[in-house]
Amino acid sequence: MGVMDAPSPDRPHREPHELPEHADYESTPLTRPEYISAIVHLYRGELFRANAWRLRLDQTTNWAVLTSAGVLTYSFGDGHHSPWSIIAGLAIVTLFLYIEARRFRFADVWRSRVRMIEENFYGPILRRDPVSPEAQWGTLVAVDLFRPSFKMSVFAALRTRLLRNYLPIYAVLSVAFVVKVGTQPTTAQSWLEIRERMGGDGIVPWWIPLAVFGAFGLGCLVLIVFGRRSSSYDLDDWTYELTDDTRKRLAIDL
Repeated sequence: MGVMDAPSPDRPHREPHELPEHADYESTPLTRPEYISAIVHLYRGELFRANAWRLRLDQTTNWAVLTSAGVLTYSFGDGHHSPWSIIAGLAIVTLFLYIEARRFRFADVWRSRVRMIEENFYGPILRRDPVSPEAQWGTLVAVDLFRPSFKMSVFAALRTRLLRNYLPIYAVLSVAFVVKVGTQPTTAQSWLEIRERMGGDGIVPWWIPLAVFGAFGLGCLVLIVFGRRSSSYDLDDWTYELTDDTRKRLAIDL
């Protein structure tokens, strides 16, 4: 038997037709260069996905801006167009806000992994101190790879996108509605005339538009004041998905 055919002393002899019970790399220690190479490729992949989802956020914002511009153009293009077109635009923009908040939660999954690797792997390397701030960061990332979970609530995502992009859009639509009702087709001379313009030609009560804008304004205020700030770096958002067995193992390792 040649040297290359000699069985390894650490592994049981196996016939050629027998399948291994597990992959070979799982039965051998991982060297330091292999570990670093794996982390580098993982970081590049997570960074690519984070950037891809980040670009999707810009798409929904552009949809909201274009929709608002189209609605305002239609509403003010002819003085006889109903101001309810602005309310319809408000509803469509809100739909885009929800879609963008959902995309933001997905982007945050990849961004949180990127930040975890940067803070606990690249950071210690750059400061020449091979001690990670979070001792179990590798286990946390591994668990998140097996069981991906959002690090941000729906309300936190809505609050963030509202403050960054959609609050000015809502403000423009609200002001446009007031201007539309007060100036087109002619400048209103009395409160009764304004009520008639808001009444949807008598089909809908005049106070419905005011209730809609009031509900939107109150909802935005509550979301801004009481909504949780978005953050990917709270370890409580990382550990709540861990199983009891994993928690016990982490406690033993510590």
